[in-house]
Amino acid sequence: QVQLVESGGGLVQAGGSLRLSCAASGRTFSSYVMGWFRRPPGKEREFVAFISRSGGSTLHAASVKGRFTISRDNAKNTVYLQMNSLKPEDTAVYYCAADQKTYVLTTSSMYAYWGQGTQVTVSS
Repeated sequence: QVQLVESGGGLVQAGGSLRLSCAASGRTFSSYVMGWFRRPPGKEREFVAFISRSGGSTLHAASVKGRFTISRDNAKNTVYLQMNSLKPEDTAVYYCAADQKTYVLTTSSMYAYWGQGTQVTVSS
């Protein structure tokens, strides 16, 4: 089992940057694939990015590709989401998720473990 805690959210102007972090408890962080999801106001939760256990494979949603980058540091038990060129439509609660499946996961129901979320607000 793993506990996840997100941080790094906040208020930023359009065009700005933020880096989200997700710290995981436990000694087996490298056995989990990780994902970032977001829930915009009044909308369903949506996939943002995925990273494999080693960090060698990543996948980003089309809406964030080229602006957001997922990465991980297994020595620090942390996954990151670097968000650049932020737009007002990126406003959402951002969640990290973990699972021990070994393949690419882009559906929220496939993840067993979730953080509490961190709010990102982008002003125009």
